[in-house]
Amino acid sequence: MPHAPEPDDDLDAIAPPQPAFHVEQALLGALLLDPYRLDDVSGIAADSFSTAAHAALYAAITTLPRPDPAEHAKNTKWLDRVLATSREQARGLTASYLHTLVQVCPWPSHAPAYARMVEAEHARRRLQSAAEHLVHTVHDVFLPHPVQTVLAEADALATVVDDIANRFPPRAGVLPRTTAPPPPAAPDPAEAVEEEQILLATATAYPSDIEAVRWLLPDDLTLPLHAGLWQCLTTLARRHEPVDPVTVLWEAQQRGLLDDGSEPGEVLRLLAEPAGSVEHWGEQALQRSLLATAEHTGRRIEAYAGDPANTPFQLVVGARRALADISAVRTRWQHATGAAPPQRRRPAPTTRAGPPTTTVAHTARSTRATR
Repeated sequence: MPHAPEPDDDLDAIAPPQPAFHVEQALLGALLLDPYRLDDVSGIAADSFSTAAHAALYAAITTLPRPDPAEHAKNTKWLDRVLATSREQARGLTASYLHTLVQVCPWPSHAPAYARMVEAEHARRRLQSAAEHLVHTVHDVFLPHPVQTVLAEADALATVVDDIANRFPPRAGVLPRTTAPPPPAAPDPAEAVEEEQILLATATAYPSDIEAVRWLLPDDLTLPLHAGLWQCLTTLARRHEPVDPVTVLWEAQQRGLLDDGSEPGEVLRLLAEPAGSVEHWGEQALQRSLLATAEHTGRRIEAYAGDPANTPFQLVVGARRALADISAVRTRWQHATGAAPPQRRRPAPTTRAGPPTTTVAHTARSTRATR
């Protein structure tokens, strides 16, 4: 995205790499040539533009009284007022740059089409910014309530997607062409592995507690071996078969979990050191899974929005599919913790850039006492 010009920038010398910058120039040129084209422009505001200079110009054009068409055709008085007003916010603007804008506008009558393009590019930037903020929140180690805060950011991202969908209704089946990034690794693999081992050992020692954590899925665990062992445990418990380290090891062999080179003795030792409660360690694993899902969702949407070839229609479809993953794990988290489902409002579309803030209600539930 082109940077906001500094006071001494020579705007005529800027060679912007993105087509959207040229679209903005064409729209501004059209409005400078014929200010009454504003009647045909909708869906954008000053903050829809990618640079401070263009935003200042659009703000001036839309706030100053429009000139008499005959007078405007004969002199530059109105343009001079636009320049003076714009320079209050972007001092680097020059009369020559306004002249450039007028010159580069191919068809002033195409202003509505240019405005729609500016709106689409602004939607892409908004989505990218909201996705980046979600990823940043996941990695904020100072959050007192990480799950609640991350879910609130996910709701804010979903609100941006809803607003874009209201402006650009998605077309069925049109997915982003961008390749999604791989899922992130656990932020602290050693801690995750240790806690998952305790979970598996505790569930082996107290199989009757497995039924209480039906919300925990094998995919919530970080290692394939751990995921497979959890599936063995839940299967044995569901069949009401004996559960101990030996029966779990035998079930693991039947499922081919030892084919990766895992030693039977290591598996037996892993399952022989219980501590705490199954529910506590299950919630720890689920929280880790929820945060990892939120990060992966944010990075997927970031990748989609970072590709300018994706249309707003594609961005909406791709983002909603990605957000569905958070919704699924959020539902299981609510079952695990007794949290009340949040009520997210969906506001009517606006022309402003800032996404509404959504607060997620959360009722904390204390973990079970250590055995």
